[in-house]
Amino acid sequence: MEFIHEILDGALKWVESLGYFGILIGLLIEVIPSEIVLGFGGYLVWKGEISFWGAVLFGTLGAVGQNWILYWIGRYGGRPIIEKYGKFIKIKQKHVDISENWFNKYGAGIVFTARFVPVMRQVISIPAGMARMNFGLFTLLTALASLPWSILFVYLGRSLGENWDKIDETAAPYVQPAILIAIALLIVYVLFKFLRSRGKSV
Repeated sequence: MEFIHEILDGALKWVESLGYFGILIGLLIEVIPSEIVLGFGGYLVWKGEISFWGAVLFGTLGAVGQNWILYWIGRYGGRPIIEKYGKFIKIKQKHVDISENWFNKYGAGIVFTARFVPVMRQVISIPAGMARMNFGLFTLLTALASLPWSILFVYLGRSLGENWDKIDETAAPYVQPAILIAIALLIVYVLFKFLRSRGKSV
């Protein structure tokens, strides 16, 4: 456990040394969870090393960039790549199966709503790529969902200050409503698609 803490501490010191680009790269490769990177970014805001909106911007760009990578993996590699190398990028085959089923059932709109569901928020990019979803629309939906996520965790990290490492327990009351809102949006989206397929206006 101490060894893991040393690695995490080293990674965060690296993020701090690079400032905005540390947040960008940290989210791009996500060696450590995005919530920790963004929360630490909020701590750096509290320390006065970076600005709030700069942290949010680079956090959002990092999240979009990471999902671009997963999109292109899905588009040009598909299942064979995931089956062979998924474990190296922390993606399980069963999660890909679930996300692909979601995408096939609900369409492109799921790219937005799934961003608020743990694990699925990254994995959904793979079936989007496999289905050759319009890249511009994919980027827009990903950015729209990543922005509030970045704002929330940078804000909480800034508010906690030196206690930013308690970000998980502090964020819990906010994350659960976000998931419920995402589910509600998904229901509205599915209803809209159903009524449109029946030739009715909404």
